[in-house]
Amino acid sequence: MELGRVVGTVVSTIKTAGLNSFKLLLVAPFSEPQEPNPSRFPYVAIDLAGAGEGEIVLVTTGSAARATPGSEHSPTDAAIVAVVDTVRLGDRTLFAKG
Repeated sequence: MELGRVVGTVVSTIKTAGLNSFKLLLVAPFSEPQEPNPSRFPYVAIDLAGAGEGEIVLVTTGSAARATPGSEHSPTDAAIVAVVDTVRLGDRTLFAKG
């Protein structure tokens, strides 16, 4: 699993049936504000957690993205499975919601 920030939405009116019931979000890999990583590009993930733009999310990738109820037949390799409230590293808070 990895942390990401929802940076946008993807709209597709024509898609395979396995994706019809999912919102598609554009996710950028999470990095500390002081240490942006421009070498890692945003990617598309299906939203299983009700995430919104600007939120930090937990993303599962690979075959695990299809292991949750409802997504097992979707042709995806990235799924948002949680909206994050806090990220701490040692004694530092890297992110706190709100």
